Amino acid sequence: MPENKVATLLIVDDAIENLSVLDALLRPRHQVLAATSGEKALRIARGEPRPDLILLDVMMPVMDGYQVFERLRADDATRDIPVIFVTAMDSIDDQLRGFDVGAVDYISKPVVPSVLLARVRTQLELKGARDRLADQNTWLEAEVARRLADNELTQEVSIRALAHLAETRDPETGNHILRTQGYVQLLAQRLQGHPRFSGTLNDRYIQLLARSAPLHDIGKVGIPDAILLKPGPLDAEEWRVMKTHARMGSDAIEMAERDATQAVEFLALAKEIAHWHHEKWDGGGYPDGLAGEAIPVSARLMAIADVFDALISQRVYKPPMSFEQAREIIAAGRGSHFDPDIVDAFLAGFDEFAGIAQRHRDAPG
Repeated sequence: MPENKVATLLIVDDAIENLSVLDALLRPRHQVLAATSGEKALRIARGEPRPDLILLDVMMPVMDGYQVFERLRADDATRDIPVIFVTAMDSIDDQLRGFDVGAVDYISKPVVPSVLLARVRTQLELKGARDRLADQNTWLEAEVARRLADNELTQEVSIRALAHLAETRDPETGNHILRTQGYVQLLAQRLQGHPRFSGTLNDRYIQLLARSAPLHDIGKVGIPDAILLKPGPLDAEEWRVMKTHARMGSDAIEMAERDATQAVEFLALAKEIAHWHHEKWDGGGYPDGLAGEAIPVSARLMAIADVFDALISQRVYKPPMSFEQAREIIAAGRGSHFDPDIVDAFLAGFDEFAGIAQRHRDAPG
């Protein structure tokens, strides 16, 4: 408790003369509230000012001190108020029972003024220390949360900056990173309850997945403009060079991992996505020809998101397709290009994916 704060004490006893004795001892130093019954004590304890300490008689009619104490502990508003039992029941068993139920002290009647005041002072000092510790812990928790939020924001801004750097090489991709990020997150959420994915797609994984998704094409910064921006089909050699962007992206992220002083969770998923999002379920993709479950879940999710968005977007080499045309192509790739269960989730929520595309559509021109 702050040194300049006057403590509020609640004294509870069914005998008026006992309340008068306690009031006379305590009032010079403290604000004193009084109750002659358990019910009244409970009402006062829940009100304002909230007592800092309760001195509670045990032997009272209707509701004895133990019952009052039990009600105090059952109420979130009063459970932390320390209670001293004050009673004529002074046997060792009575005292042990008081401590066993959770009282902070036990004072026998008739009270010795100096003993009562010393024990009240001790319990108020202890409560003050607990309150300061709780305030400090609350502040520390808030500060940790604030710094974590700052770190999360810094990560997200840095990721977006890197992704936009890649986009400057290919300006026609527009809001591609926002759309694919939205598709991947929605796909993962729709698959959370699926038995094949429930062990992987927890909330934390999905959060990291969405954060990592914008880096899927970061390797394109290493592709020459003559290939990246070519308005027509690529020849065999140009296509070989274009396909290297997947490995270049994962290599760049791996170098960033090595430079970090400690592990950065999302980079592991970012590396998977960059490296393998062009793999196909039947093994016909690149760069490693992985098939089926050998392809990381993150990359399988990104594969559908990336292809769908490429189909509905304008590129230097093609006009945009309609949503329905793109839907048919994704459906046709079920079990060959794409994981069949992920395709099913995509088709079942197709209107939502189209909604993401509409919200983040590129400006005309």
